[in-house]
Amino acid sequence: MFIQTFNMLPEDCLSIILSFTSPEDALRASLVSSCFRRASDSDLVWERFLPSDYAEILSNSVTPLMFCSKKELFQCLSDSVLIDGGNKVFKLEKSSGKKCYILSAKELSITWSSNPLYWSWISMAESRFCRVAVLRTTDWLEIRGKIRTKMLTPNTTYGAYLIMKISERAYGLDLMASEITLEVGNQVCSSNVFLKHGEGSKEMGNLGHKKEGSVREREDGWMEVELGEFYSGEKDEQVKMSLMEVKGCHLKGGLLIEGIEFRPKH
Repeated sequence: MFIQTFNMLPEDCLSIILSFTSPEDALRASLVSSCFRRASDSDLVWERFLPSDYAEILSNSVTPLMFCSKKELFQCLSDSVLIDGGNKVFKLEKSSGKKCYILSAKELSITWSSNPLYWSWISMAESRFCRVAVLRTTDWLEIRGKIRTKMLTPNTTYGAYLIMKISERAYGLDLMASEITLEVGNQVCSSNVFLKHGEGSKEMGNLGHKKEGSVREREDGWMEVELGEFYSGEKDEQVKMSLMEVKGCHLKGGLLIEGIEFRPKH
């Protein structure tokens, strides 16, 4: 009876109702009936699921996207799209339509990364970007990134993740814990992590919250370290994050950096 009642509604009305749900719900609704399928395929529905700045994102895409409808555009953007000269990856979360970004290593501030004695830049087939940073040797490991919340989906909790690999010949990375910090305004959270395969350590952050730092395997074959989480509200703020190990005087090497990812937390 419930489905029959909705099937009696004009298709535009059904599309308006579906536009107030989520991409995941709209796709499920398309399986209900042919009426729901036509309504859920409407540009009216998928326009609402697209970010307000999607035209700017399209103009910054390295490769032109081919689509015939707003639903197809959403599906294109829910795959990884290289933008800004290949230095960033943009992606929409398929279930919610929330924005995700990956900043390449070139977009980060890595101390001495321009000196080939300490860092090298190489191509890797498994990377999204044309170059990744490889630590040859240093006694001062300092990686910093930043993003403005206006780039992200408002009213959403995000996590920042350093995407990395540890080579088989790595050395010195796990002799002393690296310090992780994330700063938004005057709020600073910190934790420690040992850069090694497997679980990391638990330390007390300076905001009094217990933070867990660990190296985790990703589905794409890389590893990640969560640098912290933050809330992207209505106000535009700068978020800064870092990973540092500068207290030990020992040499370390064998760390590969692809970039930093920002994605919604659930």
